[in-house]
Amino acid sequence: MLTLPQRRGTKPKTNYGLPHQQLDQNPPADIYADLKDRAFDFPFVERRPSIISVPGAEALWLLEEGGHGCVEAFMRGNEFAHVHPPDDGSMHMTLPVDDVPELLEKGWGERHPLVETGGAPPTLVMVFGPRDAGELEVILGLIDASYRFARGV
Repeated sequence: MLTLPQRRGTKPKTNYGLPHQQLDQNPPADIYADLKDRAFDFPFVERRPSIISVPGAEALWLLEEGGHGCVEAFMRGNEFAHVHPPDDGSMHMTLPVDDVPELLEKGWGERHPLVETGGAPPTLVMVFGPRDAGELEVILGLIDASYRFARGV
C-alpha cells in the first residue's frame, strides 16, 4: 500500500483526451533531468522509446529475467511506465488497483481517459510531473510501486 502525502496546490491542467498530457505546472529543467536520470535506475529495466506514447516519450521496459506480474501491470509489451517529453513532464504508469484511489485522493495524478471507456485497465494512471525535489522523491516512490507491480512482487 502507498502512503502518500497530500500534493500541495491545485491540480495541473491536462488534456484529458488523446494524447493525454499535462499542460501546466510542468517540471523545471533540472528536476526533469533528475527524474530522467533516476527513473530508469532499477534492476531489470531497460530504457526504450515508448511504443504507445507521443514521440520523445521514454519507456521503462521490464526485461524478461525481471519476473512478471499480471497483465494489468503493463501498458503494452513489457512497458509498465513512460516519461513524457520535457514540455509535459508527466508520466503514465500502472499501479495496483488498490493504490489508485490514494493517488487520486492525494492529488498526485488522474486516471487515463481510456480507463473510462474500457480501453485500458483501472491500473493505468497519469502521474503529474514533479515541481521540486520533494515531489521528485514522491514520484520516484510511485515508480518503485509500479516497478514492483510489474515484477509481481
